Amino acid sequence: MAKLFLSSYFLKVAGLFPEFIGEDCTGKRVVFIPTAALNERGAFYIAADRNALRKLGMIVDELEVSSASEEKIKESISAADYIFVAGGNTFFLMQELRRKGADKLIVEEINKGKPYIGSSAGSAIASKDIGYVRFMDSPKAAPDLNGDFSALSAIDFCIVPHYGYFFFKRAIERTLKEFSDTLDLRPISNDQVFVVIDGKAEIQTKVNK
Repeated sequence: MAKLFLSSYFLKVAGLFPEFIGEDCTGKRVVFIPTAALNERGAFYIAADRNALRKLGMIVDELEVSSASEEKIKESISAADYIFVAGGNTFFLMQELRRKGADKLIVEEINKGKPYIGSSAGSAIASKDIGYVRFMDSPKAAPDLNGDFSALSAIDFCIVPHYGYFFFKRAIERTLKEFSDTLDLRPISNDQVFVVIDGKAEIQTKVNK
């Protein structure tokens, strides 16, 4: 049974994860892939998401895919209880996952039932194709993709992260205008997450107390 927890910003919705996963996260090992932010300036969200995982009691095994050996990638992804793919440039992320064969390994683990957690770019790559995020991220960051924007195909819709966040306002408006007629676009705010279990998806929203 495929289980995906797809957020805009994991830190904001981390409190919803234990109920989604249905088990105590303490001592669970999560492979944490920060590759999307490798060339991004001020990627504060990487440390924030990493710390959110640790606060839930998880053991974080960091895996920078672009510089890791294929053996290390396979070992880390296989050994983990959960897979976490962080935010940054969606195209660069997909380029590096594909270059190292990590995309296929991740899909195999998802299909076996290993929970997948995405944050921003990590959520967008769960779709069939990431071409729709071209107004939010630059495809120029991934020249080796050669225009092939196929992704993990773990979900049958396209998540538009950061809906309502001022920084992406114009890019999101343009995305919705350009692709709403041809793609199943589903925007979520930083306080929301798509939980997907065996193909069935629903939005959950963080409750501010």
